[in-house]
Amino acid sequence: MTDHERLVQLLATRSARRGQFTLASGAQSTLYIDARVTSMSPEGLSTIGPLGVQALEASGWNPDSVGGLTLGADPVSYAIAYASALSGTPSPLRAFTVRKEPKGHGTGKLIEGPFKPVDRVAVVEDVITTGGSALKAIDAIRAAGATVVGVIALVDREEGGRDAIEHAGYPVISLTTATEIVALVK
Repeated sequence: MTDHERLVQLLATRSARRGQFTLASGAQSTLYIDARVTSMSPEGLSTIGPLGVQALEASGWNPDSVGGLTLGADPVSYAIAYASALSGTPSPLRAFTVRKEPKGHGTGKLIEGPFKPVDRVAVVEDVITTGGSALKAIDAIRAAGATVVGVIALVDREEGGRDAIEHAGYPVISLTTATEIVALVK
């Protein structure tokens, strides 16, 4: 089994559910993919990280850091950054988190972690539906001075989010799609 097949299987067996759900976008769906159940597990982290590094290397984007809107993007970003350090690359990727709102105390930061305003950033998303979370993270990252080189998603639900992000001018890579996952959901 390839790492990609393993990831699809993990998402299908652990994260995908059938029923009636309201998504973060407010849309109704009969499929819910709680990617965190997979992305926060040891098996998920150890599979997602290397696949993310490989996808980013193949993209030619050459990011300095990866991050996105908390909470879904966090484990995916951390897995990719950790795997990049293990890969022996001379400049491992740094991971950061974009808060939904600036912190109300301390430094009041919107972006946490070793983010630098001069970074070339790959925005991370766990599940793309409408693209709204990725676009919100892009706005925060650009406002902080960094350059966004693209969006890498764990899952593309194939419901228009990729198109919205690409229409805004950012290329998108997805490690899996809803179609691949649904084919294995029992």
